[in-house]
Amino acid sequence: MKKLTTLVVICFLVFVGCTNEQLEDDQLKKAKPKQTQIVQSNDAPDSDNGEHCVYTQLIAGQHHSAGSVTIDVVGDNLVVTYTTNGDWTIGTTHLSIGVCDEDWVPTNGSGNPQIGHFEFTEPYSATDHEVVYIIPITEVGDNYCFAAHAEVQGPTGGETAWAEGNEFSGNSWAMYSEFDLSTCTSSDDDDDDDDGGGDGDNQPT
Repeated sequence: MKKLTTLVVICFLVFVGCTNEQLEDDQLKKAKPKQTQIVQSNDAPDSDNGEHCVYTQLIAGQHHSAGSVTIDVVGDNLVVTYTTNGDWTIGTTHLSIGVCDEDWVPTNGSGNPQIGHFEFTEPYSATDHEVVYIIPITEVGDNYCFAAHAEVQGPTGGETAWAEGNEFSGNSWAMYSEFDLSTCTSSDDDDDDDDGGGDGDNQPT
């Protein structure tokens, strides 16, 4: 009788153990950790930056890449091009550019740029997705700074946009960038060599 009782107890313990293991397995399956989803934005600008002297993203509303801003040297001119991707259109633009050591950009007492006083506001050409400025190189120096501002419209509505770079010292998120003009190659360099063209102080090499 004792043997029978012992056998029954053993079988019961084995059954309970198997049941607990099954419950634990089911709980583990249900308790899988939540996975964080990373939403990739469709607002990224074209990745091909070509052979531009300067290439930087056009940032809208601090969080969205609405396109790009590029600078090229063509002869004795700087060609600044704002380009938006398919999700964004571009409206009014303001551009300030010059040698960094000089007063190249108007700012207020707090260090914020005053876009209403930017030197360039009338582009050479403009469409819904591209704005082009052609600026003569008249200042002597290689270390240039520029601030490119735009009003854009996109999936999040109307936004302020800046060419990505360093923030100004003020309390806004306005940005500016620097570039070394001496490292830029002019698209007219070969033509100048053939013509015996000039060796102007501002002609990049």
